[in-house]
Amino acid sequence: MNQTASAATPLYIHSCGFHSALGLEHNDIHARLAQGHSPDMQICNDMLNDGTATVIGKVTADLPALPAALKAFDTYNNRLAQSALAQMAPSVAHAITQYGSDRIAVVVGSSTSGIADGETALKAQANDGEFPSEFHYHQQELGNLSEFIADFFQIQGPTYTVSTACSSSGRVFLSAQRLLQSGLADAVIVGGADSLCKLTLNGFHGLEALSSELCNPFSANRKGINIGEAAAFMLLSQDKPSMVDEGSDTNPDTSSDKNTNIKMPAIALLGAGDSSDAHHISAPHPEGNGAEEAMQKALTNAQLTPSDIGYINAHGTATPLNDEMEAKAIHRVFGELVPVSSTKPFTGHTLGAASAVEAAICWHVLRYNLAIPQQINDGERADSLAPILLAGQHTALNNKAILSNSFAFGGNNISLIFGYVYD
Repeated sequence: MNQTASAATPLYIHSCGFHSALGLEHNDIHARLAQGHSPDMQICNDMLNDGTATVIGKVTADLPALPAALKAFDTYNNRLAQSALAQMAPSVAHAITQYGSDRIAVVVGSSTSGIADGETALKAQANDGEFPSEFHYHQQELGNLSEFIADFFQIQGPTYTVSTACSSSGRVFLSAQRLLQSGLADAVIVGGADSLCKLTLNGFHGLEALSSELCNPFSANRKGINIGEAAAFMLLSQDKPSMVDEGSDTNPDTSSDKNTNIKMPAIALLGAGDSSDAHHISAPHPEGNGAEEAMQKALTNAQLTPSDIGYINAHGTATPLNDEMEAKAIHRVFGELVPVSSTKPFTGHTLGAASAVEAAICWHVLRYNLAIPQQINDGERADSLAPILLAGQHTALNNKAILSNSFAFGGNNISLIFGYVYD
């Protein structure tokens, strides 16, 4: 059953942690968005079974070791998650003091969890006749990520992982709405983490969906997706952030943050909408009916109109079917008036983490008053695409609300709206 689109109470974003091919430090993230280039989108020659090349979005910063007490959770995916979670530690500590550890929930999305470590363990088992002593199957179960986060922060509230393919970490925002509105929690850690593994890359290669070049969203020459890895998380509550929260940004971009003495409006999830069109197991509805429904329901949930949206972060996978249907759906709802771009040329498609990754990009645009991410492609417009306004370089955000789309296999669609809440 689809989520209803009744009016939502804003869920305030108290902090955001983010690590992807855009980088870890805010200076790097902002510079790469402005330059229209991420050097960590790399050619990969050693992960596809047939030896062909593809482009991947690779995290290159060193990942922190897990605390000794969490050794059982020691996977690459959890270390990647920890690198983003650490940026949120002051806000989470403040929330624990304010609400109690049993009143904070953890709801996150993933589609790979610790599968990469499972691949390494299987290789060792084939060579040595036994699995490495430090490996346990639990490390690659989907619930491992949420359990790790709860133990990392010593949280006892509701804890679970959502896995609906590429909309996983978007649907967690719907879960957060329900948990907070029902009174089951006072704050929720949401987000997702997914890491590169051969299973996923070869699966998409088998579907003939991978591109051997940088992905080319909304171009006549688009050839498919690039897979990436990333972690992105937010702390949400119905309470407006205090000055403690506002001052807990542990990774500031000093160039963008020069006006810190000016009171910034609070940033919140304003609304969310979903749909499940179930058109095909791996292909979207060709007319974008489910995508349109999700966007319309998000607008209703946020009590906004299309004219209130200043930017659309498109799902934009650069596959022939997705971009065509998404352009149709966007055009029916917004016409050609709202700038649109897919940020996957900066990060790759980060699978279950994609919604949270793109939510984090939206947060950075709002928090640091950045230009809208430009649409990176070869400039060759496809005549088959419905007309939409692709974002150019140095486009300012007007109408301070952003809609972000994620559309998954099976027609499992989610649209999120982020924006300012003024006093």
